Amino acid sequence: MSVSGKVAIAGVYEHPARWAPNKTENQIMAECARGALDDAGLALSDVDGLFAAGIGMGIMGVVNLAEYLNLKPDYLDGTNIGGSSFVAHVSHAAAAIHAGMCEVALVLYGSTAASNAMAIGTGMGSGGRDPHGAFVGPYGMTTVGSYAMVAQRHMNTYGTKSEQLAQIAAATRFHASLNPQAKMRDPIEVEDVLASRVISSPLHLLDCCIISDGGGAVVVTSVARAKDLAKKPVIVQGCGEAVCHQEVGTPDLLTVAAKQSGEKAFRMAGLAREDVDFCTIYDSFTITVLVTLECLGFCKPGEGGSFVEDGRIRLGGALPVNPDGGGLSSNHPGMRGIFLVIEAVRQLRGECDGRQVEDAKIACVHGTGGILGVSHSGATLLLANEAG
Repeated sequence: MSVSGKVAIAGVYEHPARWAPNKTENQIMAECARGALDDAGLALSDVDGLFAAGIGMGIMGVVNLAEYLNLKPDYLDGTNIGGSSFVAHVSHAAAAIHAGMCEVALVLYGSTAASNAMAIGTGMGSGGRDPHGAFVGPYGMTTVGSYAMVAQRHMNTYGTKSEQLAQIAAATRFHASLNPQAKMRDPIEVEDVLASRVISSPLHLLDCCIISDGGGAVVVTSVARAKDLAKKPVIVQGCGEAVCHQEVGTPDLLTVAAKQSGEKAFRMAGLAREDVDFCTIYDSFTITVLVTLECLGFCKPGEGGSFVEDGRIRLGGALPVNPDGGGLSSNHPGMRGIFLVIEAVRQLRGECDGRQVEDAKIACVHGTGGILGVSHSGATLLLANEAG
């Protein structure tokens, strides 16, 4: 049985910190929990489902977090599939609620990646850390190197230009300039992106996400219960998950997990791409956004470069993408999926002031975890306000 239309997001909270050396990850998550529950008009005692993941949480992380919060929930989920984890957690929570395993699910993330000086993106990739990865990257392919390889393949196959990738960075920075919480708010243009130093050809510095501290929380419950809470519920209409890896033989670098997870989510929701008013898409690098838009079906393979031109993905355009400024400019504390959900909910509730997407009714949320070109996960949500 489908969860479509039966489960809602009732509360969200984004931690304002971008640099928090005086806080622990658990402290950030506790503060986010309080904020999201206040947003929903609920108390910690209402929570009977706990979902969390983190870079350093370990196999007992969600159990230790439950102790920190003094919770004994009926349902625990510590699924960690990288940056998409929290998008997946929403669909897992929806399934658990629909099955009667819990009633109020709390999804949490907290990180001090920046203040701990974590080398996200430029550190060693899977080839330097696990035996399986060693067969495909014996010298330790860096994360940014893998994404650069995807970008290079797209350029060689379809003629995509660096100027087109730079359009994505410039658009998200424009959005960040309208977001008081964004870390990087000074406007940039395409020329600034191209003038920034090359990190791994063809990706420039401003094609890469920033590193910050931060955290967030999401409260999920049934539509019936959400209707009696403090904020307008945002309905989960469709969801999908997928994994993409190198398989046996020559890998297809340009077909990412979003193709599989997106098709499932749109089918469950009974929606077309034309129904979507805006997207929140994981933007570890500009190329991540471009290939994700293609694989989600918003444009055909190879058309991503032209699709993002002429203001199409900016506020006021046909399909605004990451109106909070995304991981490229707002925040990226290691695993960013939870912020994709938070921004989508705020937009659908009409709470985003100067960066508000006009008449927003349907959002497509897509998280990516892991490394494109090596192995990665994808999780897609289609969310709607009641009008949607």
